[in-house]
Amino acid sequence: MTVPGHPQPIPMSAMPRFAGLATFMRLPYVEEVDDLDIAMIGVPFDVGTTNRPGARHGPRQVRDMSTMIRRVHHVSKIAPFDLCRCADAGDVPINPIDLDVSLRSIEEFFRRVHKAGVATLAVGGDHLVTLPILRAVAAEHSVGMVHFDAHSDTTDTYFGDIGEGGTRFTHGSPFRRAVEEGLLDPKRTVQIGIRGSVHAPDDFDWAFEQGFRIITIEEFQDLGVDAVIEEAWRVAGDGPVYVSFDVDGLDPVYAPGTGTPEVGGLTTLEAQRVLRGLQGLDIVGGDVVEVSPPFDPSGNTALVGATMMFEILCVLADALAE
Repeated sequence: MTVPGHPQPIPMSAMPRFAGLATFMRLPYVEEVDDLDIAMIGVPFDVGTTNRPGARHGPRQVRDMSTMIRRVHHVSKIAPFDLCRCADAGDVPINPIDLDVSLRSIEEFFRRVHKAGVATLAVGGDHLVTLPILRAVAAEHSVGMVHFDAHSDTTDTYFGDIGEGGTRFTHGSPFRRAVEEGLLDPKRTVQIGIRGSVHAPDDFDWAFEQGFRIITIEEFQDLGVDAVIEEAWRVAGDGPVYVSFDVDGLDPVYAPGTGTPEVGGLTTLEAQRVLRGLQGLDIVGGDVVEVSPPFDPSGNTALVGATMMFEILCVLADALAE
């Protein structure tokens, strides 16, 4: 039972999961996106990483592990491939030794897709990739955001102040830059799972001053999943919402393959339940970032990334189909 004209995953009865070309969720690969509703895009970029590299390899292994994804969500019963025309639109061309060139390439790729009226679901890459994606998604109006992470990613500079040659574009700074550029509405942004030691007592002051709603892992545990979902709805409101999922928001027992792990994080089920609770928001796009396969030879972190990608896909497809 499928919708005519909607691309569908290759069924296991036709080709075993371990065979065939690897694409996101076994969907067709397309170069022209005009006939799609949702384009899945790899962003193999980790030039913004300040700790352990390797997230450039994330999209390829997430594609491989996404062969485990089936057609229908087992709880919500959402069938995203019936609701929307989805396909794998390939990888953004990256220059791995030039950060500025790569950021422009990512932005241009996503602008082309959005100009065609197609929503995007991306897999990184480090978290800096979200900035050029937002430059495309939020080019006409700012967006709110539901952000899963161990880190707020609102640091100003790394390795010195600006006047001393400090770096303004890293995976720890995308949302500070996004607010400064008018892409992200901080008062409609909620960050979930924040934790870990910090550099200074005032590390989060800028984010609080802008209006970010930060839910630390301790508050998450005190509130519980249902109350966190209610808070995400309250903060995000009725406007367009982007969903950004950094796998280091999860405890590293569930996602060891990431560049900056922090113990004491979300469980995979907690994260899945919150993502499901976003159904009904005006979701306009999303990403899963910081999967670093070299730190997890088992492939489990990439499977987690693919699973969270499917959770986002379901609520995104549901929002677009409204």
